Amino acid sequence: MSIRRIFGMVLRYFLYFKHSFDRMSDVFYWPTIDLLLWGLTSSYFRSFISDKNHIIMMIVSGILLWIIVWRGQYEITVNLLEELWSKNLINLFVSPLKFSEWLVSVVIVGILKAVISFSFAGLVAFMLYKVKIFSLGFYLLPLSGLLIITGWWVGFLVGGLILRYGTKIQTFAWAAVMLISPFSAIYYPLSTLPAWAQKVAVFVPTSYVFEGARQVIDHGSLDWNKLLVCLAINLVYLTLALRFINSSFSKILKKGLVKVY
Repeated sequence: MSIRRIFGMVLRYFLYFKHSFDRMSDVFYWPTIDLLLWGLTSSYFRSFISDKNHIIMMIVSGILLWIIVWRGQYEITVNLLEELWSKNLINLFVSPLKFSEWLVSVVIVGILKAVISFSFAGLVAFMLYKVKIFSLGFYLLPLSGLLIITGWWVGFLVGGLILRYGTKIQTFAWAAVMLISPFSAIYYPLSTLPAWAQKVAVFVPTSYVFEGARQVIDHGSLDWNKLLVCLAINLVYLTLALRFINSSFSKILKKGLVKVY
């Protein structure tokens, strides 16, 4: 695996990001709109609640943390789609670039953009609602790490499907991660879900993270055992998703890369 080739791909995607209004809006515009809509909604709700600041902190922190999951999967799936739309996939892999190096590069791009988008949205949240997401302190690191791993395995899973079935299923690049959002308890406690949904949520790693974030906000502590369970589930899904996307790439190599368009 070549560090120079990985760095070259990371640089390529950031140069594209710099000159793409679409990508800029994904990082800055949509998080701001979400914060405005949900923040104003929670500001209205707090007039009916005794602890007025608590509801805003819960909802806004959920929005901010979900950005990390979104960016983790988005950079994998949408960058793959960009290569397909521009019919550039063949050009990439007739070069010395390995598929594993491409995967590492989009993972790095996802981490960097998650940091940028999260930091920007955190500043907006503080300016608009005085929500201090960084008050989570050290706990923010393991919570963010687990969230972005979730984004990776969702991205690899969807990327594998796109390689197998082409751009006709490209909507999954945006829609797939939302399938786990109702079971993630982003804006509400897990106990709010019906019994059957709570059983599903046990297998959704993000549910442990958002429950943990609420625990930190409420009590200033974190149940590390739940985070270890979350890590174990994430690693199982990540391993399976990596095997799937590698298998998908090997399959289209046998058919010819042009078949995927």
